Amino acid sequence: MSYAPFIKEIGRGPKGSKPLTVEQAESLFGDMMDGRVPDLELGAIILSMRIKAESRDELLGFQRALDARTARLTVPPGPRLVVLPTYNGARRQANLMPLLALLLAREGVPVLIQGRHDFESRVSPFELLEALGITPATRIADAEARLAEHHLACLPLDALAPGLDPLLALRPRLGVRNSAHTLAKLLDPAPGHSVRVVSVTHPEYLERLHTHLVAQGGVALLLRGTEGEAFANPRRRPQLQAFANGEARVAYPAEEGGAPPVEGLPDNPEVSSNAELIRSMLAGSTAIPQPILDQVQALRELSLTPRA
Repeated sequence: MSYAPFIKEIGRGPKGSKPLTVEQAESLFGDMMDGRVPDLELGAIILSMRIKAESRDELLGFQRALDARTARLTVPPGPRLVVLPTYNGARRQANLMPLLALLLAREGVPVLIQGRHDFESRVSPFELLEALGITPATRIADAEARLAEHHLACLPLDALAPGLDPLLALRPRLGVRNSAHTLAKLLDPAPGHSVRVVSVTHPEYLERLHTHLVAQGGVALLLRGTEGEAFANPRRRPQLQAFANGEARVAYPAEEGGAPPVEGLPDNPEVSSNAELIRSMLAGSTAIPQPILDQVQALRELSLTPRA
């Protein structure tokens, strides 16, 4: 198959390019995930899309291709499964993503942590999870058993969407992210039975993914993450947007003002200190930041949305 027609449409820069249709985008991203696109053309597609930015129809098509190639999990009866992505890790602040997961699981809301890590300059979220006794499952069946028994499981990306993992692995080689990084945050292993936590780093993606989540019609919580991780910044709550059945609402507005350090919350992303901080919060010895409690409440409410 020739990919020149696709590149011709998307490769003319931000002003001269044209968006692909949903069907074209689904076909193209499906081939990318299936490893059919040669390296030269793959690099051209990735960089062209990076410069142009994905349109609504392209994201919908990419999502269809991803959904068709994502493993499915059986969700225990009760609340929806909260799908919590982790791809960045900690840089300066403590990573409270595991705290969010553990608080939800403690209340009986099933949580699946999914992701991968290749940032050498950041503290791995998987090392932090390991320190807290949360190890990745080796098989889908293992993750399902843990969800049923403990309401919490972790799966690496390559177990859920093997074709997406190599696309993310191109970041160190090419030096830039690509559309697969956006799709990884939208991964859904339990369509109709899930609440996806969709975390973005750059503000322009808030509008783009807002449009996508309304058009797709799933249940999700959209926020600007903390250092790329999917938890509300404990220093200043970002806007938390809830999506269900094609409608969006503001679950919690963004807090105004600066983002000063929080008393009792040291800026220490080192694994052992970070893990001890989370244990202290779970035990009630250290106060849980209000933005995290607000996010837990928003996700708890969304998890009770009737299943499809």
